[in-house]
Amino acid sequence: MIRINLLQQPRPKAVRRAVPIGATLPVILLVAAVGVAALVLTFTYFQMEKDIGRENDRIKQLRAQKTDLERVKQEVEAFEGERKILQQRVSVIEQLQRDRTGGQELLDMVANTVSRTDNLWLTSMDRKGGALAMRGSAASINSVANFITQLKRSGYFQKIEIKETKQDTQNTAVQTFTFELSADIVPPQALPVPSAPGVGTPPHGSATGKKG
Repeated sequence: MIRINLLQQPRPKAVRRAVPIGATLPVILLVAAVGVAALVLTFTYFQMEKDIGRENDRIKQLRAQKTDLERVKQEVEAFEGERKILQQRVSVIEQLQRDRTGGQELLDMVANTVSRTDNLWLTSMDRKGGALAMRGSAASINSVANFITQLKRSGYFQKIEIKETKQDTQNTAVQTFTFELSADIVPPQALPVPSAPGVGTPPHGSATGKKG
């Protein structure tokens, strides 16, 4: 439909209504808040990504260190096993060295000790491990005490104990005493050199013991 202005009057211009600021401010603030939140979330996301990457790298390093520690642990356990085997071998060798003390050298030392004791002789001598059991006869208790003193001075024995000492009632012609004692053999690094036999001579003309 066409309108014709016959009055030749100007048409009124359309007036734009002003929007109140109070009505648009919440929208602006909401949009700004959403933008700021988006920026914060984006920054937080990338920061967390970096942190996760660093933690993953640290986890890889820790796993590598764990692998190295497990390898070192296995090596240490293998070394400990070898050390125990070597220690056992050393113990066996040391035991053999200690057993060598009971050979001819030990017999000579005991014989020299007997020869330095007047009126005493041995009838048997038995060794069990590091202990030595001796039996014999003497003309007096003092001779037995002197024999023990000589054993202590030799440096070959320790913990010398008298098991039994009594008068021999079977031999009525001469007063004699039978004795039995034990002593632990000392395995020193450098054994003492036995001194020369004394002047005293035991009864029956024999100073050496008989190994039982």
